[in-house]
Amino acid sequence: MIATEGLRHVFGDQVSLAGIDLRVEAGQKVVLLGSNGCGKSTLLKLMAGVLAPTRGRVVYDDRAVHEGLRDREYRRRFRRDVGLLFQQADAMLFNATVLDEIAFGPRQHGLPDAADRARAWAARVGLEAVLMRAPWTLSAGQKQLVGLASLLVLDPKLLLLDEPTAALDPRSSGWLVDFLQDLPQTLIVATHNLSLAAELGRRCLVLGEDHTLIHDGEALSPQRDRDILLRANLLHSHRHRHAPGDGHDDDPLEHTHYHAHDWD
Repeated sequence: MIATEGLRHVFGDQVSLAGIDLRVEAGQKVVLLGSNGCGKSTLLKLMAGVLAPTRGRVVYDDRAVHEGLRDREYRRRFRRDVGLLFQQADAMLFNATVLDEIAFGPRQHGLPDAADRARAWAARVGLEAVLMRAPWTLSAGQKQLVGLASLLVLDPKLLLLDEPTAALDPRSSGWLVDFLQDLPQTLIVATHNLSLAAELGRRCLVLGEDHTLIHDGEALSPQRDRDILLRANLLHSHRHRHAPGDGHDDDPLEHTHYHAHDWD
């Protein structure tokens, strides 16, 4: 469905991606892991055509995206097929009401049932009670759901989601994981939350702190894949102190072990 070839991006003199090659097939659910600053958001923005690569290319529908976007017909098809949910939902919300926000895309594409589509997707994600509210008055989690609905309303083929659970509470995060698993769309979901990684996608991509792709395969285990997780700064070690009376000797016991705080 989409591929990157030698993809490189540089902000000023700072490398954000260093030669990424990958292919994603239609129907795959892919999780993109990496610590903050490794290039996850940049990769999704490049794949969505929001940023232009410094070198290399993104290929969609057998055409280099950043060349194809100069063509009106390709651009309209690509913008409907590929949806990007920003990590900060405020970056994509600008209409007066939630209803107008979700209906904006269908209206831009000339779909006659834009309002009906918007109401239906608002109901799917639990936003029907706030349809006439201004998006900026909502909670961070609700804004994230408005952004998601505004993408799904166009029935895209590929969804690129940047930390979609970051603003959600545990119950809402669990609901969203189940919701995403049931979607027919191809998904690439970026996160640094290891506890959700295996639930978000069967295929796991890991970006290292050197901004290269250091793993492409099965979900990672802290026991089996310690070296990869350490390289990606997704696992750390710290001292752990047991107080007297917790099953150890009377003297406090201190030792060091590897740990990932968000791993269930």
